Amino acid sequence: MVWLFDHTGKFPKSERFRLAKRIDDALFDFHKSLTAAVYRSDTRRHLQDADLHLNLLRAYLRLALELKYTAPKQYHYAAEQVNEIGKLLGGWIKKA
Repeated sequence: MVWLFDHTGKFPKSERFRLAKRIDDALFDFHKSLTAAVYRSDTRRHLQDADLHLNLLRAYLRLALELKYTAPKQYHYAAEQVNEIGKLLGGWIKKA
C-alpha cells in the first residue's frame, strides 16, 4: 500500500484527483473488505467484495500504464504484487 500511495502521489497534478484517487480508493476499499472479512460473520461476502476491488485496482493500473503515468517496470512490479495478493485471496475465498 505504501509503495502504491507514494507512486500515485507522483502522477501529474491533473490526474491526482482522477485516476490516482480511483487507485487509492480501490486500495482502501480492498483493505476495508479484508478487515471486515476477519471481524464479521459474513466472511465470504467481504472476500468477494475484496476481489472486486482488487480487479478494479488491476484495471486502473493498466490504464495508468497506457496513459504513461506508470513506467513499464513499475507496472510489472505492481502487477506481480497484485497477482500474488489475488492468489492468496482466491485461496481464502475457496476456504470460506
